[in-house]
Amino acid sequence: MKILSIVIPCYNSEGYMAHAVESALVGGEDVEVLIVDDGSVDGTAKIADELEQKHPGIVRAIHQENAGHGGAVNTGLHNAKGIYFKVLDSDDWLDRESLVKALEKLRSFICAGKLVDMFLANYVYEKPSLRKHKAIRYEGVFPQGEIFSWNDIKKFKVSQNILMHSVIYRTQMLIDCGLELPKHTFYVDNIFVYVPLPFVKTMYYMDVDLYRYFIGRDDQSVNEEVMIGRIDQQIKVNKIMINAYDLTKIRNKKLRDYMAKYLAMMMTVSSVFLIKEGSEESLAKRSELWEYLKNAGKGMNRLVNRQILSRPMQIRGKAGRKMVVWGYSISRKLYGFN
Repeated sequence: MKILSIVIPCYNSEGYMAHAVESALVGGEDVEVLIVDDGSVDGTAKIADELEQKHPGIVRAIHQENAGHGGAVNTGLHNAKGIYFKVLDSDDWLDRESLVKALEKLRSFICAGKLVDMFLANYVYEKPSLRKHKAIRYEGVFPQGEIFSWNDIKKFKVSQNILMHSVIYRTQMLIDCGLELPKHTFYVDNIFVYVPLPFVKTMYYMDVDLYRYFIGRDDQSVNEEVMIGRIDQQIKVNKIMINAYDLTKIRNKKLRDYMAKYLAMMMTVSSVFLIKEGSEESLAKRSELWEYLKNAGKGMNRLVNRQILSRPMQIRGKAGRKMVVWGYSISRKLYGFN
């Protein structure tokens, strides 16, 4: 039995993927590490095969035609044998001590026959070039040392969001909710974490800095210039998330409010980069995106627009745009997310 499947999507990742894999190997026989080579044209496939040969029964190399990050995650989920499921990007890594603690707790759930749907831990923005790191923790939001539900959570701060980096999902729950990420699309990690939320009934939070999120490559998807260049991809993800649920029908108020907060964050991020690009076309796309939300229904529009991140969007003209960009710049300095 494998406690945890750790899926590592790799596309031309020969320069750093081994570090990601090695950080997961501390789990030993309790984990399976699925390296999904997503049609790489460098040495990724060879490294994946070598790691599989070096660690039989733990590392598995899966090769496929290029399908993008979402397609690689889909492949990982379809092949996962672990009771729990974690995505680790190939340029990131897991903290060894934290992973051991997380696995011990997950094992205790399995032995007790009390499987939680979502296990949460902290993540850390790592900027080695600047010798900076910033941990995002959930103190004051989630109870500690106990299994809990949405009814037990407290209010999230603006900086506290449940991201792909912070979650370990129960594998069968992901299958049951029909999760299938779009292929050849960037920023699908937001769909990965958002769509399963209404299916989550039980949770557990461990206050350890498990996931280390590397920031610094020029071609990285969260690089600001790259994000502006791929803004249509971000808009596509926004619309998929809007279409995923009518939030007014989410019965649990705390879950509904959190999902509205997350959607507001995504809408704000897209708006920031459209404003920063500055062309008439981009400003028109920004207006069209918020109109798309409005057309989803008055209830949806009201839920998202009453979030604190959405309020500057309601100030029209240059003043509103300046406020949006100013808020983004302050947040970027505080949290170092790109």
